[in-house]
Amino acid sequence: QVQLVESGGGLVQAGGSLRLSCAASGRTFSRYTMAWFRQAPGKEREFVASMNRSGGSTFYADSVKGRFTISRDNAKNTVYLQMNSLKPEDTAVYYCAARDYYSGSYYQTSDYNYWGQGTQVTVSS
Repeated sequence: QVQLVESGGGLVQAGGSLRLSCAASGRTFSRYTMAWFRQAPGKEREFVASMNRSGGSTFYADSVKGRFTISRDNAKNTVYLQMNSLKPEDTAVYYCAARDYYSGSYYQTSDYNYWGQGTQVTVSS
């Protein structure tokens, strides 16, 4: 079992930056594949980025590639999402997700078995 708590959301102007953090409980954080998803009002939750256990492999949605960076610090049990060049269409609730099993898929909500409560990111134009 792992509990995930996101922080770092807020209101920012277009072109600005935010860094989200997701702190995980437990002593086995390094065993989890981690990801960020987001959900805008009236839309389905969508994949943003993921990172494997060691941090050596990352994947990004095309919509954020080159602007967002996922990273993790296994010593601090934390995963981060650095968001630069933010756009109004990035406005959403951002969720941290984790899984403790192997899967070849990484971009579906069903690929993860633990979720945080979400943090709101609002980008004004």
